[in-house]
Amino acid sequence: MEEKKLDTNSLIGFLLIGAILLYMLWQNQPTAEQVAAEQQAKQEQIDTSSNQVSTAKTVENTQNSSSAQQKSKLGDFAYSLDLASANDSFTVLENDVLALKIDNKGGGLSEVKLKTFVNYDSIPVYLIKDETARFNLNFSTSDNRTLNTSDLYFEPSLKNEGANKVLSMKLKVSEDQYLEYIYTLTPDDYMLGFDIHSQGLSGVFDTNKAVNFEWDLKALRQDQSITFENRYTRLSYEYDGNKTGKLSQAGEDDEALENVSWISYRQHFFSSILVPDSPLNNVELKSFDLVEDETIDTVFTKRYNTKFPLSYASGELAQNMNLFFGPTYNKVLKKYNKNLESSIPFGWGIFGWINKSVFSPLYAWLSSFLSYGIAIIVMTIMVKILLSFVQYKQFLSQAKMKILKPELDAIREKYKKDKMKSQQETLALQNKAGASPLSGCLPGLLQIPVFYSLFMFFPIAFELRQKSFLWVEDLSSYDTIAELPFNIPFYGDHISLFPILASIAIFFYMRMTTGQNMASQPQQEGMPDMAKMMKYMIYFSPLLMLFFFNNYASGLSLYYFVSNLISIGIMLVIKNYIIDEEKVLAKINVSKAKPKKQSRFQKKMAEIMEQAEKQKAAQERRKK
Repeated sequence: MEEKKLDTNSLIGFLLIGAILLYMLWQNQPTAEQVAAEQQAKQEQIDTSSNQVSTAKTVENTQNSSSAQQKSKLGDFAYSLDLASANDSFTVLENDVLALKIDNKGGGLSEVKLKTFVNYDSIPVYLIKDETARFNLNFSTSDNRTLNTSDLYFEPSLKNEGANKVLSMKLKVSEDQYLEYIYTLTPDDYMLGFDIHSQGLSGVFDTNKAVNFEWDLKALRQDQSITFENRYTRLSYEYDGNKTGKLSQAGEDDEALENVSWISYRQHFFSSILVPDSPLNNVELKSFDLVEDETIDTVFTKRYNTKFPLSYASGELAQNMNLFFGPTYNKVLKKYNKNLESSIPFGWGIFGWINKSVFSPLYAWLSSFLSYGIAIIVMTIMVKILLSFVQYKQFLSQAKMKILKPELDAIREKYKKDKMKSQQETLALQNKAGASPLSGCLPGLLQIPVFYSLFMFFPIAFELRQKSFLWVEDLSSYDTIAELPFNIPFYGDHISLFPILASIAIFFYMRMTTGQNMASQPQQEGMPDMAKMMKYMIYFSPLLMLFFFNNYASGLSLYYFVSNLISIGIMLVIKNYIIDEEKVLAKINVSKAKPKKQSRFQKKMAEIMEQAEKQKAAQERRKK
């Protein structure tokens, strides 16, 4: 067997490797500063852990203290803080037309979406969103606390009762003591039942002080022109049976009322309406205009506020109400039989009657089988044909005055130093000829109710909303053929075509009618100035139309354009084919030859003028 011997080379190799390892360990050993830093880091970690534990204990103590303070502040209603619903979650309630969100905190509506409508920007129409509304009960307790339900948490309970959805929101003092909001939503309905009840709280409420219901809402913009929309956004109400009223359209306004049947927060084409089962008393209403500059204030139009006390019954609350969220549309509002359609600004007196009884049903019928733009044109033609006899009477009167003009000028020349005698002779001649300026003015007055009614109708006609015609995308808003890179005061930042066409038509119509009027008027002192003013009106009226209607509903501008074109056509037909001036002159001569019996009015006027003439003569004699 071979004997093992130590290899000198191997020994030297092991020694060298050992030396290298020792050298590396010596090079990598920590310095005194590194040792100190490591010890400091370990100490900081220990301190941090200790501080976290201490901070956690402090936060917990603070939260416990805050919760204790809040419970102390709420008294009996602190029970709600310990419920599982004491958070900012919400309950969804919806049918085919409405989608609602009701918050646990406050128990009120935090969102109302109309599912079948979109705004000018194709976004769903929200009447309430992002805390734009507040439902609140302010009340006092028997232990001298003043609380607001908007700060407290309700417990929701949703169930189905047949086809209806019923949501109970309870603000609890205990399991059998609570304040309850009950929301009832029926299928395919814009009306939401909203009842307020309490149970077992007769000893909790301070019944010597009122429980005040408050409803605050900021109206969100829905239309293309916020200025135009704001003009038709208004708080209105019904009181004392069937009387309707409204707060101011501009600025701030308030009103205190009794016996209120409903309160409407109108947002032009949409409304939020509070409808109690029985009339409300001691109601305070407020409205605030939020649009001072349309280039800056582009989100909200108005802020509304309603406040009224709830009544106690044996120490408990019981108030049954309804909330309407939907279109400001005559057809929809009428079906509730609450006179809610009176919240639509059809116009006052006879103007409102004409719109509700004539134009609204007429246009609804026409638009049921015609396009909405064509329906406007057809309705305009029907109105103008119906009133064509008025234009005929006016033109006939002007023709008679034109024929008599030479004789009237001769009378004025003959009695130019005696104005009273000139007026007497003028009236006598007009009476004999059967030609009077009033005979032309009176028929024209008949057009005013129609003119104003249609002026009120088109901007509030829900049927026109988002209906297109030719280049117009929305007949209820302005049409745009060009966007301007700047804003022109009173005009806007766009160019609308229909107001331009309507202004041109008005210009030519006024030029024709003014020329006819001037030709028929006898020459008299001051007439040149009058003629100059009339010439200015020919240019001023179309210019006013151009500026005023640039932001108005294009359906209204379409009506004025077509109406003036038809008026021009009717006038040309009457002038060239119906009225024969030779025949008119023959009739005047026959009328002048007959003895003319004066009417009582004419006799009275003659007596007054004769007395004035005698007084004038007496004054002149005294001066001499």
